[in-house]
Amino acid sequence: MQETSHPSTVSEQAFQAIRLAVLSGEHAPESKLKVESLQARYGFSSSPLREALNRLVQEGLVKADERRGFRVAAMSPEDLDDITKMRLMLDIPALQESMLHGDDVWEANVVAAFHRLEKIEARLPQGPVVLDGQWSERHRAFHRALIAACPSQRQLNWSMSLFDQAERYRHFAARSRTVAKKKDAEHRALMKAVLRRDAETAGEMLADHIRSTHTNVMAAFARQSAKN
Repeated sequence: MQETSHPSTVSEQAFQAIRLAVLSGEHAPESKLKVESLQARYGFSSSPLREALNRLVQEGLVKADERRGFRVAAMSPEDLDDITKMRLMLDIPALQESMLHGDDVWEANVVAAFHRLEKIEARLPQGPVVLDGQWSERHRAFHRALIAACPSQRQLNWSMSLFDQAERYRHFAARSRTVAKKKDAEHRALMKAVLRRDAETAGEMLADHIRSTHTNVMAAFARQSAKN
């Protein structure tokens, strides 16, 4: 059992483990998340697992069943449309507010987050890529760094929650990808516009970045439908 740590640390470990498995597709959309099965898989007791599952419900990655069970949230083109619409509404203003209020420390954090992301992208294979957990973590950290100086904590929280919901779709598209897809040049151009405090260009770039995810995932849904 993995419970020699402080209870809050155990709960966080359980949350991160299940969250990563949901984002990567190890737990398939709409699959049942039985506490007993999760205990056997991850080695945590029921209390931290239930706490983790309830946190994932709040993030929109897991749904609470009518009979007090848990299931991974469904995935659909309509859900992706909604996520994309909300990201465009929230993320662009959050980025522009962050650029307005960000200081030298914020700039340094943006550069550092990009550097860490660039380093791992350089190690990815040249063929079709299935995104791994470390890439996902650094990708999230880069996007979080961009908007970190936005003064609205609620806006930051909502933006990152939507980012996480979109992450499942990115992994879904990556698993069916037929050509290499790296975004280091796209991320670098976005970073440079942000550091120039060019709010209009940076906003347009981020919007295009979000829409490109939507396009890629919709193509993956189409490929899946063609196979079925």
